[in-house]
Amino acid sequence: MSAAPAPLAAASGSDLLLWVAVPYICLAVFAVGHVWRYRQDQFGWTSRTTQLLEHRWLRWGSPLFHLGAFMVIAGHVVGLAVPASWTGTVGVDEHTYHTTAVWAGSVAGVAMVAGLGMLCARRLLTRRVRLGTDRSDKVLFPLLSATVVLGITATAAHNVFGAGYDYRSTVSVWFRGLFTLRPQPEAITGAPLLFQLHALSACLLFAVWPFTRLVHVWSAPVGYLVRPYVVYRRRATAPGHTAGPARRDRHPV
Repeated sequence: MSAAPAPLAAASGSDLLLWVAVPYICLAVFAVGHVWRYRQDQFGWTSRTTQLLEHRWLRWGSPLFHLGAFMVIAGHVVGLAVPASWTGTVGVDEHTYHTTAVWAGSVAGVAMVAGLGMLCARRLLTRRVRLGTDRSDKVLFPLLSATVVLGITATAAHNVFGAGYDYRSTVSVWFRGLFTLRPQPEAITGAPLLFQLHALSACLLFAVWPFTRLVHVWSAPVGYLVRPYVVYRRRATAPGHTAGPARRDRHPV
């Protein structure tokens, strides 16, 4: 049996547990859980919307949250998955990247926090919506809120009001190492505590994802664009009127 790589051999037991075992367990639950959910609960594979119960808070909270979430996810993909050397190759220097990431991320984070705050307040203050909250929502909303708040707090504390922190040299290296099967726990152990807590809460969020309403993100209504039309025909005419030719109106389902 070959010896363990030097970084893993030198890592402490707690570091291996937090930054290698826990992420891999959460990713495994994420993958297997989606397969199980799809096979066992296809009818529950929805966002379980409560728009009919209350729409005023939802009208503003949902667009803000989803728009902010899309921007945050895009920023995380670039920041975590794309090495700094790649952005430098295409002419984006570190200062430009850092400035863009901080301010665009701050705007996205504020929009996401505002939208999530409205959605949580709506669920707590509207009795009909609160009564429709199931057990998975009671786990999802606090965990999602903690992940979002920790992320925007870390950005604000270190990169907006602080001296600046280059997470691409630590957190991003650890993140990419998980997917290349060359984990580097030592890369994240030196990161500030807020970034570590944000990473751990994100791992837990991925673990509960398949068992919550978050599965609806994989059900984009692409089929709506190509599914057939429904043909409507007039079957009766008013008394005293001569029946004319049937009217054919084509409307999407």
